[in-house]
Amino acid sequence: MKERYQELINIINKLNYEYYTLDKPSVSDQEYDRYMQELIKIELEYPELIKDDSPTKRVGGKVLDEFKKVTHEIPMLSLGNVFNEDELIKFDERIKKEVPNPKYVCELKIDGLSVSLKYENGKLVRGATRGDGVVGEDITHNVITIKSIPLTLKENIDIEIRGEIFMSKDVFEKLNEEREKSGLELFQNPRNAAAGSIRQLDSKVAAKRNLDAFLYHLPNAKDYEIYNHYEALEYIKRLGLKINSNIKKVDNISEVIDYIGYWTEHRDELPYEIDGIVIKLDNLNDQEKLGYTAKYPKWATAYKFPATEVLTKLTNIIFTVGRTGQVTPNAVLEPVKVAGSTIRRATLHNEAYVIEKDLKIGDIVSIRKAGDVIPEVVEPIIERRTGEELEFKMTHNCPICNSQLHKKEDQADYFCLNSNCPARHIESLIHFVSRNAMNIDGLGDRIIEDFYNLGYIRSFTDIYKLDSKKEELMELEGFGEKSVTNLLEAIENSKDNSVERLLFALGIRQVGSKTAKMLSLHFGNLEALMNADFETLNNIKDIGGIIAKNIVDYFNNEENIKVIEELKFMGINTEYKGKRNIEITNELIFGKTFVLTGTLENYTRDEVKEILENLGGKVTGSVSKKTDVVIVGSDPGSKYDKARELNITIWDEQEFMNSVN
Repeated sequence: MKERYQELINIINKLNYEYYTLDKPSVSDQEYDRYMQELIKIELEYPELIKDDSPTKRVGGKVLDEFKKVTHEIPMLSLGNVFNEDELIKFDERIKKEVPNPKYVCELKIDGLSVSLKYENGKLVRGATRGDGVVGEDITHNVITIKSIPLTLKENIDIEIRGEIFMSKDVFEKLNEEREKSGLELFQNPRNAAAGSIRQLDSKVAAKRNLDAFLYHLPNAKDYEIYNHYEALEYIKRLGLKINSNIKKVDNISEVIDYIGYWTEHRDELPYEIDGIVIKLDNLNDQEKLGYTAKYPKWATAYKFPATEVLTKLTNIIFTVGRTGQVTPNAVLEPVKVAGSTIRRATLHNEAYVIEKDLKIGDIVSIRKAGDVIPEVVEPIIERRTGEELEFKMTHNCPICNSQLHKKEDQADYFCLNSNCPARHIESLIHFVSRNAMNIDGLGDRIIEDFYNLGYIRSFTDIYKLDSKKEELMELEGFGEKSVTNLLEAIENSKDNSVERLLFALGIRQVGSKTAKMLSLHFGNLEALMNADFETLNNIKDIGGIIAKNIVDYFNNEENIKVIEELKFMGINTEYKGKRNIEITNELIFGKTFVLTGTLENYTRDEVKEILENLGGKVTGSVSKKTDVVIVGSDPGSKYDKARELNITIWDEQEFMNSVN
């Protein structure tokens, strides 16, 4: 029986490889099912024979309490982006400064999520997400359900291989059809569906989603005496793993551009979504010679496809209320796919925006979306009008509480001033717990709305009283003891946040996260800020009169003061926890705007940014007339040229070190 058991494993593994990797099945589905049923029967009768790499493991069933963290021995870096032919040529020119006559490998950029696979003695022992590039999450229990990923390689070696997990277009459509029938929220695109599937604690969910994977990177290829990226891909394939069949080795940048042109035109014919093309220098020694910036490899880049525009119908214009009371018109669209996402809504910003674009309800409109950018209504197609379209009319009453809206003469936006408007309350609560504010994991938008409607949370302070409702929360659908315990723990942990998070969370108009940090650094604690007058605030660089007035007005409101006092009583920190070991009079850094370009020897970009912000500086991504200093490392980009053109102060690394010290 032991021999037959192993024989069945070998047969099924071979058939899986033919079907999922080669796309060339050699037997019918019925024959495959007979082999699988025989294997299951043997495992039921002889459980002592069951092996860890048995094909039956792919049906899922393992349930985790939480994802374990995984530290990548070699960081999983992201790629820099280019968006047009000129930028591609500049990329090639930078390569040629170090490598004459470079050869490239072009690959389709699969729209999925990165994965690291670790094999020991040829057996799959771990699958992990990219995470932040250094620390990811262990998703092995879900990875083994992906049939295109072999549990056993064709060689008994220790190796790490990286690639992309994705969901095909057909599987995505079927999944959404099933969710629609069940009354569940639809996934926006295959990438979101794949990400949501791979991060399930119950592996049965992932198993049912029919995920797929392409492998594309061997991080330490030279350890296996491989010296070209293309050879590494061939080796990955020989091990029994699935690589993309459209990979191409080219001799120059002109052939790269031709490859991009072809797939820009034919991308919709693929059975999976792609969002660009990856270009890598082929020779691994040349890759090492070029090296890395703090974030990206210098020997590779990703060409991102240009914005996609499609036509659909504007069926209605509805109004939503934000946390500040701002009422915004939103386009309701006939669902349409744009750049891999199904678009049903798009913001129309304000009344003037709609009038300027001459939008009417019933119009056929052009919709544009590039990458992860919010979808935009570009314009109406005037020639498609039938005469039955309806004129847009801005509402003058709040769509939630029906209060009369107010609009100042010098502003484009209308506001609901009813402080008791439910929509404003819910939005302000969602903002309070959000990632850049108090960062309370477990209180998502829908849960906040549900807790508001159930009466559990009606104010900021109610969040910190939820521990008294633990038993009741555990009785709610979807909540168990562990999830409620984790939620209460996240709430408790948020009390120790540095004060800039609280200041941003309060929702003072035009006080964003960067402004909140600057104010917290300047004043040191919330009490000092609350006592600051208009003149003091107005004299702080980048604050200005409007923001200063908003802050003074907020802290002059007795209700707001009462809420803050209650939060302090509950133990919420109001002190700045960052470094303030400078005098505010240090004019070299404080209040100045900085831009970074090139690679520094002793610091990463994140380290430089943190140092400057802790010293009261502001870091932005582009050079303008408002930039005070550009810090330049090796291999600076166009930002350096623009700084010289605008006669902006330029520091090298030594000048930066002297200034911060």
